[in-house]
Amino acid sequence: MWYEFASSYSYLAVMRAQAAADAAGVPLIWRPFLLGPVFLSLGWNDSPFNIYPPKGRYMWRDMQRLCARYGFPFRLPSQFPRSGLLAARVARLGQDQDWIGPFSRAAMQANFGEDRDIGQPEVIAEILTGLGLDADALIAEAEGEAIKQALRDQTDAATAMGLFGAPNFVVGDELFWGNDRLEDALEWAHGGGLKPTA
Repeated sequence: MWYEFASSYSYLAVMRAQAAADAAGVPLIWRPFLLGPVFLSLGWNDSPFNIYPPKGRYMWRDMQRLCARYGFPFRLPSQFPRSGLLAARVARLGQDQDWIGPFSRAAMQANFGEDRDIGQPEVIAEILTGLGLDADALIAEAEGEAIKQALRDQTDAATAMGLFGAPNFVVGDELFWGNDRLEDALEWAHGGGLKPTA
């Protein structure tokens, strides 16, 4: 799963993916990346939801409906997109650790469920501490050049793969874009295709 902490629909996917993957018996690999450079490569200097106001208005109403359906908290962010850079660096550092899921869900909920500024180190530190982790050490490592470069490389890889938004679920060479394609991706992972509907 490729996701971006500033992405509204990534919030839904991040909150749902682990439970859905576990229920399907499919391993989930977490891959945070940054949409900003991807959008710039496509000629956009802002979120399409800001560039096209009718699309943005629809998205926020859709988010209200879907969060109510899934039982996730939702508060309209006072800033959108809000910087997810620090959260993404921490997630890149921990993407193969057992705390990646809890951290990603907590950071996403802080952003879209509580309207908290996840670009601020104290917010990320509170999340890490709440997970029983050494916040100071992890943030310091995440702000080091090695992790900064690793996240840049991962974002470049996303662009090279042809990702154009978030979230994305990649199964082999098959790309599924959007929160609403999570179940299709899991089905594909089982049998290499989608079952015909009756």
